[in-house]
Amino acid sequence: MIKEFKAFAMRGNMLDLAIGIILGGAFGKIITSLVKDVIMPPVGLLLGRVDFASLFVSLTGVRFASLAEAQAAGAPTINYGLFLNTIIDFVLVALVIFLLVRQVNRLSPKPAPAAPATTRDCPHCLSSIPLKATRCPCCTSQLI
Repeated sequence: MIKEFKAFAMRGNMLDLAIGIILGGAFGKIITSLVKDVIMPPVGLLLGRVDFASLFVSLTGVRFASLAEAQAAGAPTINYGLFLNTIIDFVLVALVIFLLVRQVNRLSPKPAPAAPATTRDCPHCLSSIPLKATRCPCCTSQLI
């Protein structure tokens, strides 16, 4: 059983998957930082000095000056600013992955064109027959 598990774990696909997950996690952190630290501050500045991370709605009806103050008071909140940051984060990750996969597909070798078929199936017995045959050698049916 240990040998089987080792063979399974050491297969190329499994190692590729593990490497992809590790790199994907690190890449996700980079994109999150890009959104939070580089993209959102200028967007917030353009929209009137809005800090998206601090946008929230208190469900208690009490007004709080900041999200930290509402959380310290234990008030339930809907943090729609953080949600917007997460949506932008996701869209950027999806876009970069799409562009990366598109480029890899463009650089990968094209498959060789398939050779033209030399046989077809008999409509009566489904055996393989040459394309030019007029009668099936297996069931002797007349072919059109």
